[in-house]
Amino acid sequence: MNEIQQRVAASYGAQGLMQTLGARLALVADGEVHIELPFSTRLSQQHGYVHAGAVTSVVDSACGYAALTRAPAGHEVVTAEFKINFLRPALGERFTAVGKLENAGRQLAVCRGEVRAHASGQSGYKVVAMMQATMVYVAKPG
Repeated sequence: MNEIQQRVAASYGAQGLMQTLGARLALVADGEVHIELPFSTRLSQQHGYVHAGAVTSVVDSACGYAALTRAPAGHEVVTAEFKINFLRPALGERFTAVGKLENAGRQLAVCRGEVRAHASGQSGYKVVAMMQATMVYVAKPG
């Protein structure tokens, strides 16, 4: 595991929400992070789709960790703002949140993300949500 992967994995491991959702890191590369989320009825809304809150949480984290791959030493990231568009119901057996860093400055990073639904019997995936997010680099406490 390289330094970027270790940095992201350590931060991810300290995040309780991703564990609660059952999400896992699937890919960590310079400027790009994938988080996988299996379907669970515990994450569904009243129509049986994965709840927008769960979808938003995983893509926000994927974007944040994409930004973390370029964070200055001794810094973490927090979300300053995001815009999400839901394109279709979140139906599938598993979902992949893909966060990509578009621009990293000294204090802010701009990312884009998408959530891909994967279903058995279907080749490829369907994009169910898209996000644009701004992350802020913050010094680690202590």
